[in-house]
Amino acid sequence: MFLENTVNHKEQFGWIEVICGSMFSGKTEELIRRLKRAKFAKQKVEIFKPMVDTRYHEEMVVSHDDNEIRSTPVPAAANIRILADGCDVVAIDEAQFFDDEIISVCNDLANKGVRVIVAGLDMDFKGNPFGPMPALMATAEYVTKVHAVCTRTGNLANYSFRKSNNDKLVMLGETEEYEPLSRAAFYKAMLKEKIKDMDVDVEEISQKKKNSNA
Repeated sequence: MFLENTVNHKEQFGWIEVICGSMFSGKTEELIRRLKRAKFAKQKVEIFKPMVDTRYHEEMVVSHDDNEIRSTPVPAAANIRILADGCDVVAIDEAQFFDDEIISVCNDLANKGVRVIVAGLDMDFKGNPFGPMPALMATAEYVTKVHAVCTRTGNLANYSFRKSNNDKLVMLGETEEYEPLSRAAFYKAMLKEKIKDMDVDVEEISQKKKNSNA
């Protein structure tokens, strides 16, 4: 990440950095790397994550490579405003799970001179923009998109394909529920799911007709 030198050093300023990508792309790993550098520079750092995310640990932010850093779980974005008081750097992991207020919270902190680092999924399992992430990416000074490796083609992956039949938008899971796919592999997988659903519908209609004729 390249940060240009400021011209007016008297101005107190902050900014927003967004780290986005699919599952297994190293978002949290990159977040932790930046935070450790900030701590090494003796900056006051605070990390937040949504209370709903308890996959690895209730309080720790943990990457897929088992790197971890202590965080503060919060039920809503509004809590971050209060708890981040006096911080130089504020980090937010799994931002896609927060309510839309996270957008104004991040911008308010940046406007007060805080460096805000946000990590999250940019797309849901259907390939649609996820929650507040598009707005955060639009208002951020710096956006880093990281990629996983497609499990079916070996190419770069930027989609998170859900292997289970659960249609809930928020479903925490790991390799047993999700796999990273490239655009081509994701398109084929989604097409296959649609055909499967169509086959099920045809069977249900056929069965209903048999029952009505009986």
